[in-house]
Amino acid sequence: MKLIGSTTSPFVRRIRLLLGDEPCEFINLDIYGEGRDELRRNNPTLKIPVLIDGNQEIYDSRVIARYLGQAFGHEALTWGQENQLTLIDGANDSAVTLVLSERSGIDTSQDAMFYNLQRERIMTTLRTLAAMVEQGDFQQWNYPAICLYCLVDWLEFRDLVDFSGVESLLAFRDSHREQPRVSETDPRDA
Repeated sequence: MKLIGSTTSPFVRRIRLLLGDEPCEFINLDIYGEGRDELRRNNPTLKIPVLIDGNQEIYDSRVIARYLGQAFGHEALTWGQENQLTLIDGANDSAVTLVLSERSGIDTSQDAMFYNLQRERIMTTLRTLAAMVEQGDFQQWNYPAICLYCLVDWLEFRDLVDFSGVESLLAFRDSHREQPRVSETDPRDA
C-alpha cells in the first residue's frame, strides 16, 4: 500500500494513525508546489489523502478508513459514530477553507457572510463535540477519536480558534498524546 498526502494535513494524519504499524509507504507531497503534478496523476479531485493498494485508488479519508477497516477486519462504525465524523469533517472543512483563503491573501476576519458561516460552523460544532467528550463518547481510541484528535490538534497548530468554553477538547487531545504514532505524525515536526 501507498498513502499520498502531506504531513500537515489533518485528513492525512488520521489515516496515518489508523494505519498504525501496518506496512504502507508514505509519499509526502507539497500539494501546492512541486507535488501538484503527482497529485494530479493520482486524484482528479486534487485532494489528499490518496491510498493506492495494488490497482485500487481511493480518494477520500473517510472512504479510505472504510476500506482499511474492511481490509483489517475492524468493526463497522455505528450511525452515531458516522454522525460524529460528519461533525468533525464539517469543522475541519471549514477550517481548511479559512487557511486556504488566508494563504490566498483574503482577510477571513472580515464581516463577510461566507467567512462568518465558516467560523460559526466551527464553533457550533466544537461545542457539540466538547459536550460529547464530556459525556464520554470518545473514550475509546478508535477512528472517530483519532479524527477528533487530529482536528483539535490541527486547529491549535494553525491557531484558528479560541478554545474558551471547549477546553474539554484540549484535555481530550492531551490525554491521547501518548497513543501510537501520534508524536511521529505531529504537523509541528513537518
